[in-house]
Amino acid sequence: MNALPLLLALTILPFGASAAESYSPHIDQSYPSDVYWGDTHVHTALSGDAFGTGTRLMPDDAYRFAKGEKILATGGGEVRLHRSLDFLMVSDHAENLGVLSHLVADDGSVPINEVSQRWAQFLAEVIPLSEVLNMESFEAFSKGSDSLAYGKGAWQADYGVDKRFQYMVWEEVIASAERHNDPGTFTAFIGYEWSARAPSANIHRNVLFEGGADETRQVIPISRFDSSDPEDLWAYLQDYKDQTGGKVLAIPHNGNLSAGQMFKLSTYQDQPFTKAYARTRSYWEPIVEVTQIKGDGETHPVVSPNDEFADYETFRWLIAQGQPAPDFKNPVDLAAQSYARPALKLGLDQEAALGVKPFKFGMIGSTDSHTALATADQDNFWGKFSNNEPSRYRVTAGWTFSAGGYAAVWAQENTREALFAAMRRKEVYASTGPRMTVRFFGGWGYAAADAALSDLARVGYAKGVPMGGDLTAAPEGKAPSFLIRAVKDPYGANLDRVQVIKGWRDESGELHERIHNVALSDGLTENGQGKVEPIGSTVDVKDASYINSIGDVALTVVWTDPDFDREELAFYYVRVLEIPTPRWTAYDAKFYGLKDLPEQVPMITQERAYTSPIWYTP
Repeated sequence: MNALPLLLALTILPFGASAAESYSPHIDQSYPSDVYWGDTHVHTALSGDAFGTGTRLMPDDAYRFAKGEKILATGGGEVRLHRSLDFLMVSDHAENLGVLSHLVADDGSVPINEVSQRWAQFLAEVIPLSEVLNMESFEAFSKGSDSLAYGKGAWQADYGVDKRFQYMVWEEVIASAERHNDPGTFTAFIGYEWSARAPSANIHRNVLFEGGADETRQVIPISRFDSSDPEDLWAYLQDYKDQTGGKVLAIPHNGNLSAGQMFKLSTYQDQPFTKAYARTRSYWEPIVEVTQIKGDGETHPVVSPNDEFADYETFRWLIAQGQPAPDFKNPVDLAAQSYARPALKLGLDQEAALGVKPFKFGMIGSTDSHTALATADQDNFWGKFSNNEPSRYRVTAGWTFSAGGYAAVWAQENTREALFAAMRRKEVYASTGPRMTVRFFGGWGYAAADAALSDLARVGYAKGVPMGGDLTAAPEGKAPSFLIRAVKDPYGANLDRVQVIKGWRDESGELHERIHNVALSDGLTENGQGKVEPIGSTVDVKDASYINSIGDVALTVVWTDPDFDREELAFYYVRVLEIPTPRWTAYDAKFYGLKDLPEQVPMITQERAYTSPIWYTP
């Protein structure tokens, strides 16, 4: 008898361990130990507005770029990410998906009619790729014009395409994602953007499928040509789930330009909310995009007047179509229904009335890039559209654009299934670009010493819930405590501070918010009014540089709410601020030798991250 197998069996089990136990503590670890970075909002030439403004890169190019490959941008420049992403969803507009690229390709797939012939000529002659955006041509292209006699823009026109064409293009989208999906290494989600409209506003959602080709090819995208009512979108998602057994969710677009429509307190049909509506909405839309190229959507100064950091990347383009400003009749209500923080407060109010929060969402960032390039770094910003790629002109023409944002997801592995599950449970956070690591737990028994533990996450999950979770039934005499750790982007700036944003509804029905500075760098402290002296700045604008001689590498704390009332609905989320750094406009100015720029062009930014909330319900 060969004794070697028996000897091996004896040597691989620790003394005293049973066969059911493992020496490796990670075998049965039930919580995520890794954060994955990605973008769920990137457009390619399959989107009509991207194609019409010059983009010729396709989904394969977008995935290659996200994976860290060097590619050629539409304008011909070489471009690459400093660090690859972990996941990406190409979210091309469902409306006329792929029509313009096939129309210009003249492959016979788009029916020949008056509309298609006229727009083909327009695309060929009126919108050549150039460094400077021709706004007159863009307006005609996007909205239509009298001279075109159709009254609709190129991506809204009726080209007479049939289901066969829609299935053909959708199969292209699916095939591209399948080619690039590499479980454990890189996740390519299948999805698209439902670009619905309310009066004078956008109420877009990105539809993200968990599954692969077998499930997703059984349907075709729903578009606003089918309906602009979110309830019809949710019905479509339910039908998909029932028909295929697959999983899917919708991610509302940054609401800052929604003209108060994204979080308005009535349905699309102007009916009051019901419990069923609130439950359906919160189920299908567990996370919301709160920061991207078209500005930041966390909050606005008119609804957060006591928040010194509220006026961050406030988008000012097309202000009359949706940006809260004093000239609106009800700027506070408008902003409250357009931005994430006040919407979370409105969710508490609705819960008091209905028993369910319609606005109970986690928070992510993404780019909304229409160049196929998921760039969110200030020193590597390639614009919103391809005619906004780096040039000596774009600072003055497009300075209001932000450098974008990314989604951070705490998951057990880099797969569609694990990332989707994390999004569903809201264990996600938003970044304006930097890849800082943020942990946030809430419970009833964290101790100050827990913040110093090397295995902070183990204690965090053991004693409470992570970001996106719920606390209920406060023990008598107990206030919630929060375990927080933030670590700088290893290639980025030091941290300035960690703040807990609390929103609550008092017993009289009033809604409130308060900013708590819970961890400050460089030994800074609050004064008697709760204010902190600015950390200062090391930015050299002319050189587009900064020094990490201020701020901290990491900030860790256990904080207990000093004003907790166990009878009041509340939420808490974390905002982490970096020290000031150069904005993309400063990098452009240095590279192109630009001088005497308009005073309103910001050259310094203070980037940040927002976690998903933790909610308290009595």
